[in-house]
Amino acid sequence: MPIIGEISRIVGPVVVAKNVLGAQMYELVRVGELGLMGEIIKIEGDRATIQVYEETTGLRPGEKVICTGRALSVELGPGLIGQIFDGVQRPLTALQIAMGAFIRKGVTAPAIDRKRKWAFKPSLQKGAKVQGGDILGIVEETPLILHKILVPPNLSGILMDLVGEGEYTIEEPIGLLKTHEGKEESLYLAHSWPVRRPRPYRRKVPCSVPLLTGQRVIDVFFPLAKGGTAAIPGGFGTGKTILQHQLAQWADAQVVIFVGCGERGNEMAEVLERFPELRDPRTGHPLMDRTILVANVSNMPIAAREASVYTGITMAEYFRDMGYDVALMADSTSRWAEAMREISGRLEEMPGEEGYPAYLAHRLAEFYERAGVVETLGSEPRRGSVTIVGAVSPPGGDFSEPVTVNTLRTVKVFWGLDTELAERRHFPAINWLTSYSLYLEDLEGWYSRNVDPDWGRLRQEALSILQREAELREIVQLVGPDALSDVQRVDLEVARIIREDFLRQHAYHPVDTYCSLEKAHDMLRVILGFYRRMREAVEKGAPVERVLAIPTRLEVARMKIHPEDGFKELVRHMREEMDRSFAQVEV
Repeated sequence: MPIIGEISRIVGPVVVAKNVLGAQMYELVRVGELGLMGEIIKIEGDRATIQVYEETTGLRPGEKVICTGRALSVELGPGLIGQIFDGVQRPLTALQIAMGAFIRKGVTAPAIDRKRKWAFKPSLQKGAKVQGGDILGIVEETPLILHKILVPPNLSGILMDLVGEGEYTIEEPIGLLKTHEGKEESLYLAHSWPVRRPRPYRRKVPCSVPLLTGQRVIDVFFPLAKGGTAAIPGGFGTGKTILQHQLAQWADAQVVIFVGCGERGNEMAEVLERFPELRDPRTGHPLMDRTILVANVSNMPIAAREASVYTGITMAEYFRDMGYDVALMADSTSRWAEAMREISGRLEEMPGEEGYPAYLAHRLAEFYERAGVVETLGSEPRRGSVTIVGAVSPPGGDFSEPVTVNTLRTVKVFWGLDTELAERRHFPAINWLTSYSLYLEDLEGWYSRNVDPDWGRLRQEALSILQREAELREIVQLVGPDALSDVQRVDLEVARIIREDFLRQHAYHPVDTYCSLEKAHDMLRVILGFYRRMREAVEKGAPVERVLAIPTRLEVARMKIHPEDGFKELVRHMREEMDRSFAQVEV
């Protein structure tokens, strides 16, 4: 019999229920006559405090509260890819068809279509010994994703029965497992998992392969490893959301999950409009064939923001367990923290810095620690990864505020967005003087083997030029440009080339929106080769004005909008032109 209590107090999204003795922490409950979805977050005797994931307007004291006996969970199985869910995994597309643009309170819908049949190909045979994580069979969910049907992590035993090749819904049993305790468990194409409990794995392994994003400033200067964590803090208008959209579109992860946590509705609408029209640059298939969207926009109930983050990471771990590389984009964790602050205030907890709860740092660390490269469970372990990129929205661009500070204590890549760069229309507005990546040492071997043994030297040389530019600008502000030597003027010009023609990248340009690592490497070699020739010419006595006016400079500026096809030929032609131009200047 379910525990049935009644509402005694309502404070915004927080409801207090009485007469619920025996209820458990984080148990899913149905609140009121409409059955609003909620979760128990505090228990005192026979009273439970519930955060409600829907609008509580209209609730009255005395209405019933029904405990479901299970935790807030998500359904995991074929049918997730290409879907748009809200923060508690309700399928928004299906709900829109059923009731239009506005979701009525208390309405639920299964996350995965119950009527659709999936072509299942078994991988095991009857009588096999299985454990959690073993692959029962394969379903081709999309042309890009072979969905591996897994034995749930908490089950193991003897496979008493397994269906043959055929088409099945997620509600039809495909097998029967006899556990070591003698209990029989039916197996299905899908299973549920509590969102607050990380899915288990065999062990974590070091990160050693970069997550290539197609963004030059990231892939070349501040790379992120697959299985790593990154933060994108920046003030209003610095391009956090667009940068995350770019990462979601072009990152070389096999599965991408984009969580719009408290994001503005128009920005989420842009994602929903653009993504179905975009093509994967590596396969030519639609990007939605490997993407899941979780939309919890700013006008949705605030308590559901917390659930949306956990919903996204649990689905990411599920595909990781199949052996896929998954990238999770969370925009923005600041609005998730604001939801925690509001709920904490309703609970009358002792506030921490700037009103955030004292457990803010713990919750952020708990979330980011679910990233990593792991050896999965199963008789034949696979390797999969979850990479987390979280946007942070510090008020006024103040990176010393609690959410940013506590995030940077946990993540290993910092892409700091600069308001001044954004005002100059330099995007991505990542400040190359303050940003960093702690994965450089781990990834150095991969770059040396797969790109160029001199990769680290080229990167460091380019950063040194940008650092010298910052120092020279201070001199110019103090004593004027006439105090600079000819070599220093060359340094300033090449730094401008690196900034404007290499680091600046147009998100909506058909060519420049994505840059392969090979093209980025060739561009950097050309720019640094141009720099060395300019310095040599000036040191030999060539007039600096003639050196700076070399026509090859214009071709360098146009490199980034040249298509990938034929780029090697362009580079060869530019080097020949460079040799001729400098030979004339040095005469």
